[in-house]
Amino acid sequence: MAGKDTKIEKVVLLSGGNPQIAKGEGDAPVQAYINAMPGWKSDVGRRVDALIESAVPGVHKAVKWNSPFYGIKDHGWFLSYHCFDRYVKVAFFRGASLHPLPPGTSKQKDVRYLDIHEDDDIDETQFSSWVKQASALPGERM
Repeated sequence: MAGKDTKIEKVVLLSGGNPQIAKGEGDAPVQAYINAMPGWKSDVGRRVDALIESAVPGVHKAVKWNSPFYGIKDHGWFLSYHCFDRYVKVAFFRGASLHPLPPGTSKQKDVRYLDIHEDDDIDETQFSSWVKQASALPGERM
């Protein structure tokens, strides 16, 4: 189309296919991250984002350290996720306080993980429960 700016910025994918997205507050940088997630991971990102928004209306979003973060404004962050070669790793910052415990352990005593692989079905009821529980706990200040 003549007269239109058709410049498309190419997103750099870091180790494991994690998108390099400039840090920023709000939904726009998170959506840019999700849109840049390679292949099937973008669908996982969209689903996780929608489940979080549904479980915690008005959730605060940001991109920090090339990862989307979700929290409660002035309360701290409760969740983040990151792309790896074969899965998307969801981090619950106070996951050791969730019931039942998310399956992935961490070297940090409070953190628990959920790894989502390409052919995994997300247990949306359980995931939403973890998100609601996590959002009610004291958040991380970062």
